Amino acid sequence: MIQKTEQLYEGKAKKVFATTDPDLVIVSYKDDATAFNGAKKGTIVGKGVVNNRMSNYLMEKLTKEAGVPTHYVEELSERETLVKRVKIVPLEVIVRNIAAGSLAKRLGLAEGTPLKRTVLEYCYKCDALDDPMVNEYHILAMEYCTKEELDTIASLAQKINDYLKAYFASINVELVDFKLEFGKTKDGKIVLADEISPDTCRFWDATTHEKLDKDRFRRDMGGVEDAYKEMMKRVLG
Repeated sequence: MIQKTEQLYEGKAKKVFATTDPDLVIVSYKDDATAFNGAKKGTIVGKGVVNNRMSNYLMEKLTKEAGVPTHYVEELSERETLVKRVKIVPLEVIVRNIAAGSLAKRLGLAEGTPLKRTVLEYCYKCDALDDPMVNEYHILAMEYCTKEELDTIASLAQKINDYLKAYFASINVELVDFKLEFGKTKDGKIVLADEISPDTCRFWDATTHEKLDKDRFRRDMGGVEDAYKEMMKRVLG
């Protein structure tokens, strides 16, 4: 039986623990909430449970129904999941379907403007530098990953978006935009890692356009816990 050993890492939303199997780690989801790269801090009660269970459910569906490889192995409890040990590619991959957030501000678009085609953006994962946006030239020059790996990441991001857009539409949710992270297994395979949750996605009710995600925390809109619970109810039933 695989057992938890020492803590390897603690981030803004999760803790990662080594296990008795060197190729597997345990991720434990917290209720801590941050925004603007940690400048705003708080707690969203029950967030860890929602993010853990939603992520696991969606990653299983992505693998079984869309052929997307992920780090997911097994849900251990409401807050803990066994995943493959990966080396995270130091990029945040942002997939945008509708203008919102920083894109709307940057390009002077009204929030909610549908984009003519899906936009992929990359940011270098570095809190000290405020996760700066980078393009393919930067990525290859800095050797964050290889051209082949970046092509794989872009292809997987598009496949994930195609599947999730249709899935969320079926539960009356618009997938506005979302952040993905990818990792490399010990044999060099690129897999989806991190999470898919109201922390990392913008979800709007397709009828009312009510926000059902972390923007409610970022923008002091109230009803944060209810929005997270509503998303878990729609996804898990």
